[in-house]
Amino acid sequence: MMLENWILTILVSAGVGSVLFIVALFMLVRNNAHANIFWNELVLEKITNFVMDQSKEQRILNSVSYNAIRGDPESVLDCIDKYCSKNEWAMNVGDEKGLILDKIVEEIDPSIVLELGTYCGYSAIRIARLLKPKARLLTVENNAEFVPIAKEIIEIAGLSDKVTIIQGFSQDVIPQLKETYQVDTLDFVFLDHWKERYAPDTILLEECGLLRKGSVLLADNIIFPGAPEFIKYIRSNKRFECTSYPSHLEYMKLEDAMEKAVYLG
Repeated sequence: MMLENWILTILVSAGVGSVLFIVALFMLVRNNAHANIFWNELVLEKITNFVMDQSKEQRILNSVSYNAIRGDPESVLDCIDKYCSKNEWAMNVGDEKGLILDKIVEEIDPSIVLELGTYCGYSAIRIARLLKPKARLLTVENNAEFVPIAKEIIEIAGLSDKVTIIQGFSQDVIPQLKETYQVDTLDFVFLDHWKERYAPDTILLEECGLLRKGSVLLADNIIFPGAPEFIKYIRSNKRFECTSYPSHLEYMKLEDAMEKAVYLG
């Protein structure tokens, strides 16, 4: 009888411990943005992908296909924002920082734009919808699975004529821009790819003669996950005039910011 009571006590304790662990994990995920991202990206997304036999990006495309108004960029953006804020977090620039992006594009009124990091095409749509006739956007994405999804979403938005998606790594594509894509210099560059590439790609843009006096760079996620080498480089460089725009990580309350750097030549 004593053995049975001991076993029962262990089982009850284990059960209570498991419940407390689950509750603690839930509270951590709910109240900590870092834990929330970890849970969504590395746990929940993997499970959902396995069960549904499709990627999160494909589910975003499905949502746009079913709910957005074809040929209406605002409808597509709204659809993606709703899906990513209510269903699955995704690394788009998002609606809050998207307004900063909009403002800068409108101020510059660029003719030729380079985006590094296409993902599902959200920021490409935000930029392209504001471009004047005959202006063009070149957007670079190295992930072969994202490219067709972004292409279809951009097509649904009715902006395929303004956007050229280039599949490849930024360090390989940048040196080809002048010869292969007939780019003289860039009016605007939006950096939203691997954060470790922000600094070396900025240097590469300079070395390739793609920046002219007045060219504007805008970098996303300079606080989270952060791009310290890029910030150190441009803020200590007399060739750049920098402005920081405090904001929040897309679809979350976590502090983030964007950095604008005007090339002074």
